[in-house]
Amino acid sequence: MTFADFLPKDVSLTIAMALCAVAFVSGTARGFSGFGAALIFMPLASSIAAPRLVAALLLVIDFVSAAPLLPHAWRKADRKATAVIALGALVGVPVGTYFLSVLEPVTTRWIISCFVAALLLLLLSGWRYRGKDHAWLAVGIGGLSGFCSGLAQTGGPPIVGYWLGRPIAPIVARANIVLFFGASDFFSMISYATTGLISRESLALSLIVGPVYALGVAFGASLFGRASERVFRGICYALIAMAVIAGLPVLDGVLR
Repeated sequence: MTFADFLPKDVSLTIAMALCAVAFVSGTARGFSGFGAALIFMPLASSIAAPRLVAALLLVIDFVSAAPLLPHAWRKADRKATAVIALGALVGVPVGTYFLSVLEPVTTRWIISCFVAALLLLLLSGWRYRGKDHAWLAVGIGGLSGFCSGLAQTGGPPIVGYWLGRPIAPIVARANIVLFFGASDFFSMISYATTGLISRESLALSLIVGPVYALGVAFGASLFGRASERVFRGICYALIAMAVIAGLPVLDGVLR
Protein backbone atom coordinates (compact mmCIF):
# COMPACT_ATOMS: atom_id res chain seq x y z
CA MET A 1 0.00 0.00 0.00
CA THR A 2 1.35 3.42 -0.97
CA PHE A 3 0.63 6.99 0.14
CA ALA A 4 -1.48 7.46 -2.99
CA ASP A 5 -3.84 4.71 -1.83
CA PHE A 6 -5.00 6.95 1.03
CA LEU A 7 -5.92 9.84 -1.26
CA PRO A 8 -9.56 10.66 -2.04
CA LYS A 9 -10.89 9.90 -5.49
CA ASP A 10 -10.08 12.58 -8.09
CA VAL A 11 -7.18 13.95 -5.99
CA SER A 12 -3.82 13.02 -7.46
CA LEU A 13 -0.60 12.69 -5.52
CA THR A 14 0.64 15.91 -7.12
CA ILE A 15 -2.45 17.83 -5.99
CA ALA A 16 -2.19 16.43 -2.46
CA MET A 17 1.47 17.39 -2.20
CA ALA A 18 0.73 20.88 -3.51
CA LEU A 19 -2.07 21.31 -0.96
CA CYS A 20 0.28 20.16 1.79
CA ALA A 21 2.86 22.74 0.70
CA VAL A 22 0.26 25.51 0.73
CA ALA A 23 -1.03 24.33 4.12
CA PHE A 24 2.48 24.42 5.58
CA VAL A 25 3.10 27.97 4.37
CA SER A 26 -0.35 29.06 5.60
CA GLY A 27 0.18 27.41 8.98
CA THR A 28 3.61 28.99 9.33
CA ALA A 29 2.10 32.43 8.69
CA ARG A 30 -0.53 31.83 11.33
CA GLY A 31 2.01 30.48 13.79
CA PHE A 32 4.30 33.49 13.69
CA SER A 33 1.77 36.25 13.11
CA GLY A 34 -1.47 34.89 14.56
CA PHE A 35 -3.49 35.48 11.40
CA GLY A 36 -3.53 35.10 7.63
CA ALA A 37 -3.81 31.34 7.18
CA ALA A 38 -7.11 31.36 5.28
CA LEU A 39 -6.14 34.44 3.26
CA ILE A 40 -3.09 32.60 1.97
CA PHE A 41 -4.56 29.11 1.73
CA MET A 42 -7.82 29.79 -0.12
CA PRO A 43 -6.56 31.69 -3.22
CA LEU A 44 -3.73 29.21 -3.78
CA ALA A 45 -5.55 26.00 -2.85
CA SER A 46 -8.58 26.96 -4.96
CA SER A 47 -6.30 27.17 -7.99
CA ILE A 48 -5.09 23.63 -7.31
CA ALA A 49 -8.35 21.84 -6.42
CA ALA A 50 -12.07 22.65 -6.45
CA PRO A 51 -12.97 25.62 -4.20
CA ARG A 52 -15.74 23.57 -2.57
CA LEU A 53 -13.29 20.85 -1.60
CA VAL A 54 -10.57 23.15 -0.23
CA ALA A 55 -13.04 25.34 1.69
CA ALA A 56 -14.42 22.23 3.42
CA LEU A 57 -10.87 20.98 3.99
CA LEU A 58 -9.81 24.24 5.66
CA LEU A 59 -12.99 24.32 7.76
CA VAL A 60 -12.36 20.82 9.14
CA ILE A 61 -8.71 21.59 9.89
CA ASP A 62 -9.54 24.89 11.59
CA PHE A 63 -12.47 23.43 13.53
CA VAL A 64 -10.28 20.69 15.00
CA SER A 65 -7.32 22.98 15.74
CA ALA A 66 -9.45 25.68 17.41
CA ALA A 67 -11.56 23.35 19.59
CA PRO A 68 -9.03 23.13 22.48
CA LEU A 69 -9.06 26.94 22.78
CA LEU A 70 -12.80 27.20 23.39
CA PRO A 71 -13.04 26.30 27.12
CA HIS A 72 -10.63 29.08 28.10
CA ALA A 73 -12.33 31.52 25.72
CA TRP A 74 -15.73 30.66 27.21
CA ARG A 75 -14.48 31.63 30.67
CA LYS A 76 -12.84 34.91 29.62
CA ALA A 77 -15.17 36.18 26.89
CA ASP A 78 -18.03 38.63 27.10
CA ARG A 79 -20.51 35.92 26.14
CA LYS A 80 -23.51 38.25 25.78
CA ALA A 81 -21.71 40.58 23.35
CA THR A 82 -20.30 37.61 21.43
CA ALA A 83 -23.76 36.05 21.15
CA VAL A 84 -25.10 39.25 19.54
CA ILE A 85 -22.41 39.31 16.86
CA ALA A 86 -22.75 35.55 16.35
CA LEU A 87 -26.40 36.11 15.39
CA GLY A 88 -25.13 37.76 12.22
CA ALA A 89 -22.98 34.75 11.41
CA LEU A 90 -25.99 32.51 11.88
CA VAL A 91 -27.48 34.26 8.84
CA GLY A 92 -24.31 35.04 6.91
CA VAL A 93 -22.77 31.57 6.95
CA PRO A 94 -25.66 29.77 5.16
CA VAL A 95 -25.82 32.53 2.53
CA GLY A 96 -22.11 32.26 1.81
CA THR A 97 -22.35 28.47 1.78
CA TYR A 98 -25.18 28.63 -0.74
CA PHE A 99 -23.11 30.69 -3.15
CA LEU A 100 -20.14 28.36 -2.71
CA SER A 101 -22.33 25.38 -3.55
CA VAL A 102 -23.95 26.83 -6.69
CA LEU A 103 -21.33 29.04 -8.33
CA GLU A 104 -18.98 27.78 -11.01
CA PRO A 105 -15.47 27.10 -9.68
CA VAL A 106 -13.80 29.83 -11.77
CA THR A 107 -16.41 32.38 -10.66
CA THR A 108 -15.85 31.35 -7.05
CA ARG A 109 -12.10 31.76 -7.49
CA TRP A 110 -12.52 35.29 -8.82
CA ILE A 111 -14.74 36.16 -5.86
CA ILE A 112 -12.24 34.63 -3.43
CA SER A 113 -9.38 36.60 -4.99
CA CYS A 114 -11.36 39.86 -4.81
CA PHE A 115 -12.46 39.14 -1.23
CA VAL A 116 -8.96 38.37 -0.05
CA ALA A 117 -7.53 41.45 -1.80
CA ALA A 118 -10.17 43.61 -0.09
CA LEU A 119 -9.50 42.00 3.28
CA LEU A 120 -5.76 42.53 2.82
CA LEU A 121 -6.40 46.24 2.24
CA LEU A 122 -8.50 46.26 5.42
CA LEU A 123 -5.61 44.72 7.36
CA LEU A 124 -3.09 47.12 5.86
CA SER A 125 -5.27 50.09 6.79
CA GLY A 126 -5.06 49.11 10.47
CA TRP A 127 -8.80 49.69 10.77
CA ARG A 128 -10.33 49.38 14.21
CA TYR A 129 -13.93 50.24 15.02
CA ARG A 130 -13.83 52.78 17.86
CA GLY A 131 -17.38 54.08 17.71
CA LYS A 132 -20.29 53.38 20.00
CA ASP A 133 -21.77 49.95 20.56
CA HIS A 134 -24.79 49.25 18.37
CA ALA A 135 -26.47 45.87 18.25
CA TRP A 136 -27.37 46.29 14.58
CA LEU A 137 -23.74 47.05 13.69
CA ALA A 138 -22.45 44.04 15.63
CA VAL A 139 -24.96 41.79 13.88
CA GLY A 140 -23.98 43.29 10.52
CA ILE A 141 -20.27 42.69 11.06
CA GLY A 142 -21.03 39.17 12.23
CA GLY A 143 -23.10 38.63 9.12
CA LEU A 144 -20.32 39.91 6.84
CA SER A 145 -17.78 37.69 8.56
CA GLY A 146 -20.17 34.74 8.38
CA PHE A 147 -20.76 35.28 4.68
CA CYS A 148 -16.99 35.39 4.02
CA SER A 149 -16.55 32.25 6.11
CA GLY A 150 -19.37 30.38 4.41
CA LEU A 151 -18.07 31.24 0.95
CA ALA A 152 -14.33 30.98 1.50
CA GLN A 153 -13.44 30.58 5.20
CA THR A 154 -12.01 34.13 5.20
CA GLY A 155 -14.13 35.83 7.84
CA GLY A 156 -11.33 36.93 10.17
CA PRO A 157 -10.43 40.56 9.37
CA PRO A 158 -13.84 42.20 10.01
CA ILE A 159 -14.18 40.49 13.39
CA VAL A 160 -10.60 41.20 14.45
CA GLY A 161 -10.92 44.85 13.42
CA TYR A 162 -14.15 45.19 15.37
CA TRP A 163 -13.15 43.51 18.63
CA LEU A 164 -9.63 44.92 18.86
CA GLY A 165 -11.05 48.42 18.55
CA ARG A 166 -13.43 48.07 21.47
CA PRO A 167 -12.54 49.60 24.87
CA ILE A 168 -12.12 46.22 26.55
CA ALA A 169 -9.18 44.29 27.95
CA PRO A 170 -7.06 42.55 25.28
CA ILE A 171 -7.60 39.16 26.93
CA VAL A 172 -11.39 39.63 26.64
CA ALA A 173 -11.10 40.78 23.02
CA ARG A 174 -9.06 37.70 22.10
CA ALA A 175 -11.48 35.43 23.94
CA ASN A 176 -14.42 37.04 22.12
CA ILE A 177 -12.70 36.44 18.77
CA VAL A 178 -11.94 32.80 19.56
CA LEU A 179 -15.45 32.17 20.87
CA PHE A 180 -17.05 33.86 17.85
CA PHE A 181 -15.10 31.72 15.42
CA GLY A 182 -15.96 28.62 17.41
CA ALA A 183 -19.62 29.49 16.85
CA SER A 184 -19.02 30.46 13.21
CA ASP A 185 -17.16 27.20 12.51
CA PHE A 186 -20.00 25.27 14.15
CA PHE A 187 -22.55 27.02 11.90
CA SER A 188 -20.31 26.33 8.90
CA MET A 189 -19.97 22.65 9.75
CA ILE A 190 -23.75 22.29 9.86
CA SER A 191 -24.24 24.36 6.71
CA TYR A 192 -21.51 22.53 4.78
CA ALA A 193 -22.80 19.14 5.92
CA THR A 194 -26.38 19.85 4.87
CA THR A 195 -25.27 21.02 1.42
CA GLY A 196 -22.96 18.05 0.92
CA LEU A 197 -19.73 20.07 1.04
CA ILE A 198 -18.44 18.03 3.99
CA SER A 199 -17.77 14.81 2.16
CA ARG A 200 -15.73 11.67 2.65
CA GLU A 201 -13.18 13.18 0.25
CA SER A 202 -12.74 16.38 2.27
CA LEU A 203 -12.52 14.45 5.55
CA ALA A 204 -9.96 12.02 4.13
CA LEU A 205 -7.90 14.87 2.72
CA SER A 206 -7.98 16.67 6.06
CA LEU A 207 -6.25 13.67 7.65
CA ILE A 208 -3.39 14.15 5.20
CA VAL A 209 -3.17 17.95 5.03
CA GLY A 210 -4.13 18.69 8.65
CA PRO A 211 -0.92 17.38 10.26
CA VAL A 212 1.18 19.35 7.76
CA TYR A 213 -0.77 22.49 8.63
CA ALA A 214 -0.17 21.80 12.34
CA LEU A 215 3.56 21.44 11.66
CA GLY A 216 3.50 24.79 9.92
CA VAL A 217 1.78 26.43 12.88
CA ALA A 218 4.35 24.94 15.27
CA PHE A 219 7.23 26.02 13.03
CA GLY A 220 5.84 29.54 12.74
CA ALA A 221 5.35 29.75 16.50
CA SER A 222 9.00 28.76 16.99
CA LEU A 223 10.02 31.78 14.90
CA PHE A 224 8.06 34.18 17.08
CA GLY A 225 10.35 36.47 19.05
CA ARG A 226 13.26 36.18 16.63
CA ALA A 227 12.24 39.42 14.91
CA SER A 228 9.85 42.25 15.57
CA GLU A 229 6.11 41.79 15.25
CA ARG A 230 6.19 44.45 12.54
CA VAL A 231 8.52 42.31 10.43
CA PHE A 232 6.38 39.20 10.90
CA ARG A 233 3.22 41.08 9.91
CA GLY A 234 4.94 42.52 6.87
CA ILE A 235 5.97 39.03 5.74
CA CYS A 236 2.43 37.76 6.25
CA TYR A 237 0.95 40.66 4.25
CA ALA A 238 3.43 39.95 1.44
CA LEU A 239 2.48 36.25 1.43
CA ILE A 240 -1.22 37.13 1.22
CA ALA A 241 -0.57 39.50 -1.69
CA MET A 242 1.46 36.85 -3.54
CA ALA A 243 -1.26 34.26 -2.89
CA VAL A 244 -3.90 36.58 -4.39
CA ILE A 245 -1.82 37.18 -7.51
CA ALA A 246 -0.73 33.57 -7.97
CA GLY A 247 -4.31 32.33 -7.48
CA LEU A 248 -5.87 34.54 -10.15
CA PRO A 249 -7.69 32.43 -12.78
CA VAL A 250 -6.29 34.66 -15.54
CA LEU A 251 -2.82 33.21 -14.79
CA ASP A 252 -3.88 29.58 -15.14
CA GLY A 253 -2.24 29.25 -18.53
CA VAL A 254 1.01 30.69 -17.20
CA LEU A 255 1.41 29.20 -13.70
CA ARG A 256 -0.63 26.00 -14.02
